[in-house]
Amino acid sequence: MAAKKYPAKAHAIKVATHLSLLSPLHSGGPTALFVLASPQSRLWPFCDQSQPFRQNRYFYYLSGCDLPDCYLTYDTATEKLVLYLPPIDADDVLWSGMPKSIAQTKEALNVDDVKYVTSLDEDLATCGDKVVYTIESLTGPEHATYLSKLATAVESVTVADAHFMTALDEARMIKDSFELDLMRHASSISDNAHAKVMASATAATNETHIHAEFIYHSIRAGSKNQSYDPICCSGRSCSTLHYVRNDDEVMGRQLLLIDAGAEWKNYASDVTRTFPLSGDWTTEALAIYNLVLEMQISCEKAIAPGKSWDELHLLAHQIMIRGFLKLGLFTRGTEDEILESRVSSAFFPHGLGHMIGMDTHDTGGMPNYADPDPMFRYLRIRRNLQPGMVVSVEPGVYFNPFMIEPYLKAEDAYKGGEYIDQAVLEKYWDVGGVRIEDDVLVTESGSENFTKITKDPVEISKIIKSGQRV
Repeated sequence: MAAKKYPAKAHAIKVATHLSLLSPLHSGGPTALFVLASPQSRLWPFCDQSQPFRQNRYFYYLSGCDLPDCYLTYDTATEKLVLYLPPIDADDVLWSGMPKSIAQTKEALNVDDVKYVTSLDEDLATCGDKVVYTIESLTGPEHATYLSKLATAVESVTVADAHFMTALDEARMIKDSFELDLMRHASSISDNAHAKVMASATAATNETHIHAEFIYHSIRAGSKNQSYDPICCSGRSCSTLHYVRNDDEVMGRQLLLIDAGAEWKNYASDVTRTFPLSGDWTTEALAIYNLVLEMQISCEKAIAPGKSWDELHLLAHQIMIRGFLKLGLFTRGTEDEILESRVSSAFFPHGLGHMIGMDTHDTGGMPNYADPDPMFRYLRIRRNLQPGMVVSVEPGVYFNPFMIEPYLKAEDAYKGGEYIDQAVLEKYWDVGGVRIEDDVLVTESGSENFTKITKDPVEISKIIKSGQRV
């Protein structure tokens, strides 16, 4: 990785530009001051052990600072970005060592000035008639005292302003080259960890072994944190979308599904692979895997600026329906009739994918969870694609009784069950589920796939059987 500074100042300017287009308080009016705080360091209740620290992503986006107990301000008029560090505490130095000095921090970060928090009151008192944007969820209830001080220090304090949140989200949605390099690196760590999981699959007797293998190789590569809790499920449990127990025996089961992504410097990766634990695909498992692979590759190829995510999601369903008709899982209907019935949502209930960035489910997707259409209700992206977006592409096919049986019973809210051939369906319950997921950048001319770990079923079998990466 190039030794460059995280572009916090550029991010602050970007947020201010979005805000000027959105907010009547800011556009053509008084200049604005952003005030944010990082989470406070905490102990577990009734314990002297510290809780793990996770930096607020909005704070990091505007500072590049990964420390607790800090503040930042950004003045849109002067474009001055200031970071405030907690003062040095003698007891903390005794146990944890000296923190970075103000000079060292200023040298390391892309901010205009670095001060101690003890200077914040005086600086806020000189704000004048600026509109101050400070959202409690970005300062935390423990920092409420500063909200009251702001109210007396400046003419207008805007708390929980929707325009400010939208500006932050829209800015974060489009990644710059620095952020994309961080995400490529996170993906490369995940690639290696997924390959090691495949190579060790035949030695696993419990889902926990799969979980441990991925974490081990991620940490060895420098990724001490995961983007999210890994999903490591086997057999029929593969039909549970966010299964995180990861503690069941795997012997005698057909497939293992692992959805896991390493994090690099607060930027996420999100990768899913499904493979046979023995290295040998059953007829049914391979048929479903190849169908999901066709869905995924077709949708990835269609990614381009201006493309509607709804259309891509619809394409995945159309391919699935066509495949189910060939396999005999759907019968007695045309592709259009089955699509219109929405019965395919029983087997593919989630959206095609989501934004990825500092959060696994990142900002800017504009979902509509109130959509009455079950095919689109759970889409996390409901807008056209733009260059600089990074999205996951993760179609899946699942055989989950909880989802499918209401259609078989022809309950009022579930239509289209008459298209399912129950005799054929019986052969697929043990497959559980298949999901394949890559991280894809929307470029000016198409897309770039960050995820390099193979998804070819023949290569996967070779890796599992040989115990080494191919």
